[in-house]
Amino acid sequence: MKILGISGLANSARFKASGVDVEPEEHRIRQGLDAAAALVVDGEIVAAAAEERFTGEKQTGSFPVGAIDYCLSEAGLRIDQVDEIVHAFEFSPYEKLWRFDAASAELYDRVLSRTALLQELERHFPEVPHERVYHLQHHLAHAASAYYTSGWDECLVIVIDGMGEVHSATIYHARGGKLRKLREIAALNSIGILYSLITLHLGFDFNGDEYKIMGLAPYGCADRFRSFFEKAVELGPNGSLRIPSLALNRTREERENYRATRRFLDEALGPRRKRDDPVSDHHRDIAAALQECLEKTMLHICGYFQQQTSLRRLALAGGVALNCAAIGTITQSGLFDEVYVQPASGDDGTALGAALFRASLYGEVRNQRMPVPFFGPASSQAAIDSALEEYANEIDVTRFSSAEETFAAAAQWIASGRVIAWHRGRMEFGPRALGNRSILADPAHPEMRDRINAMVKKREAFRPFAPAVSAEQAHVWFDMEPGTLLPYMIATVNVRENHRSTLPAITHVNGTARVQTVSAADNPDFHALLQAVGKTTSREMVLNTSFNVKGQPIVNTPREAIGTFLRTGIQALFLENNLIKRRGEFL
Repeated sequence: MKILGISGLANSARFKASGVDVEPEEHRIRQGLDAAAALVVDGEIVAAAAEERFTGEKQTGSFPVGAIDYCLSEAGLRIDQVDEIVHAFEFSPYEKLWRFDAASAELYDRVLSRTALLQELERHFPEVPHERVYHLQHHLAHAASAYYTSGWDECLVIVIDGMGEVHSATIYHARGGKLRKLREIAALNSIGILYSLITLHLGFDFNGDEYKIMGLAPYGCADRFRSFFEKAVELGPNGSLRIPSLALNRTREERENYRATRRFLDEALGPRRKRDDPVSDHHRDIAAALQECLEKTMLHICGYFQQQTSLRRLALAGGVALNCAAIGTITQSGLFDEVYVQPASGDDGTALGAALFRASLYGEVRNQRMPVPFFGPASSQAAIDSALEEYANEIDVTRFSSAEETFAAAAQWIASGRVIAWHRGRMEFGPRALGNRSILADPAHPEMRDRINAMVKKREAFRPFAPAVSAEQAHVWFDMEPGTLLPYMIATVNVRENHRSTLPAITHVNGTARVQTVSAADNPDFHALLQAVGKTTSREMVLNTSFNVKGQPIVNTPREAIGTFLRTGIQALFLENNLIKRRGEFL
């Protein structure tokens, strides 16, 4: 079977923008972002990519035409050769909820309904028969993305996000290829939505900047606001929780934009921070207490269902599962022997989960641990040559005759304290650059973090950078057992105390780092680069951050790579076996 999974709600942005009295910061308070497509053929993942990488609009919810076209081309298929298309939302069981008033009914008809999806398909792919189009509940798609890529026959699966159709968390017992639902937590008690609303209160984007709060939290002290969050999130029996402030919204406008909840937060936590205001100790302390609350809540849910099922393996998905600090806390809690987080845990990953779930119904899925998710496009030689020609008047190019020469040259640039971009092989699926679309530097340089934040990433100075380290050396620098693999950059661990001062660019203020281990099996080219770096620095490690600037998706094409390089302070770009520098620049 050839099954195409898709995510996103194509008309969500337009419908939100058409609303009366919508404040600018409220445009992201909606569902359906992170549109993506994933193709599964005979149970095997062939291709997967987020639509943002093709449109340039970060986290776009637009119908994933570019991602679909890519997936089909990767497999050499036409759309009419696909057996099933499955969308990772199923709102029809809840239609009556949206028929409560005329405005909500319009939202259902224009954005959420099967009719709205079919209209988009007809517009872009008119040859697709409607009977080949299916829907899957959002959290079940998340759960499938985690279970069917875990490599485990039996495990606990927990999905936590802002909300799916009407739920914010769902717990499953997975066994024998089946997912049995144990519990659902309604969106009215969503820890993900509360986290996002406080992200907005702190002057950052709802549904997009939550990771910034995670980075800010270690700079604050949770004591000042701990009592507020203990009351704001009531942890009840049987793994339940209750968030009273989310029930304050009575009118449609309040419910749609959580305005009553936001007024409550203004009164309880003080005035909202404006986007350009400085970040104060007050804001840092709120972030610290919020992060502590999230971690307690996740431990509460995970702990209860571990006790009930006695399962020692946990698979996680949903946007909240991308909170690396919380995942580190769960991993270190001792509740589970093994914790797996599906690396594309946001809504882009539901496209993959939807396709895998439908494949499972035909007995086709081979439940194997997901490799490092290089499921996106590689750059053809024709695309590279075209980009080099387009920018010929602005760049100097050195062509290497082998990969080994490329790795040795890049290692010398890194070891000498320079910042390079690295564009090689297939693009990553998910939010992390894992060594194929990366900005790299030496983590031992004290000023490197500030340099990259200021001249390359153009982002907030408090945000940390992550290390990529060879699997063979990870335990030397980080508090990990030898042989521990963390290939997805999805959990934080402690930097060993005796190395914190020598790794200032990747050690966060609380002594942790979001480690990515790299093995020859995961990514032989990136592993070879780390080994080449180690020959010069004695550390098979680099600072690794995504190849993009603030507000831009990770680069996809050679043209985007060169254009982004030229607009930043990156000092060299390694594009496959080509070293690219600015014309006439001698470094």
